[in-house]
Amino acid sequence: MGKLTNEELLKKINDKFPNQVTLLGEPFGLITFETGREQIIDVLTYLKNDPALLFGYLTDITAIHYPELEKPIGVIYHLHSLVNNVRVRLKVFLTDDDVHIPTATVLWNGANWMERETYDFFGVIFDGHPDLRRILNVDDMTAFPMRKEFPLEDPNRVDKKDYFFGR
Repeated sequence: MGKLTNEELLKKINDKFPNQVTLLGEPFGLITFETGREQIIDVLTYLKNDPALLFGYLTDITAIHYPELEKPIGVIYHLHSLVNNVRVRLKVFLTDDDVHIPTATVLWNGANWMERETYDFFGVIFDGHPDLRRILNVDDMTAFPMRKEFPLEDPNRVDKKDYFFGR
C-alpha cells in the first residue's frame, strides 16, 4: 500500500460527502477541512472506519474564538492515521447563541476529557456527552476564560506597573 496523499484524501472525502466538506488549506502539509455540525459525526466515522483511510487516532479536540466572525466559535478536531502516517484537521464553526455539537465519545472514549476541557474553556456544549461538566475550572464559574470577551490581564493589578521594573 502506497502512502496516502492529501489529494487522494480530498478526493475520497469529496466523493463520500459532496458539497458538505470544504477544503480550507494545507498549512505545513496538514490538510484542513470545514464541515457542519450535522455532518461531523458522519465525517469522523468515515475517516475512522474506512479501510483505506483508518484515521483511528483522535489527537485532539479543542476550540477557537474569533469574535469578529459571523460564526465565532470553531470546534477543531485533529486525527492521525497511524497506518498511512497522515494527519487531518476538521473545523466546525458555530454561532455564539447556539454552541451545540454532537459528542465524539460515540467514536472515541478519549474524546470525553477533550470535550470537557473544550466546554470548560470555550462553552461548547457536546450533545450526548456522558458527563459534560467543568474539568479544570471551579464548578460555579460563569465565564469561559478562553473566549476573547475579557481582557488578558486585570487592569487593576499593581504588581505589573512599569516602575517596578525601572521603566
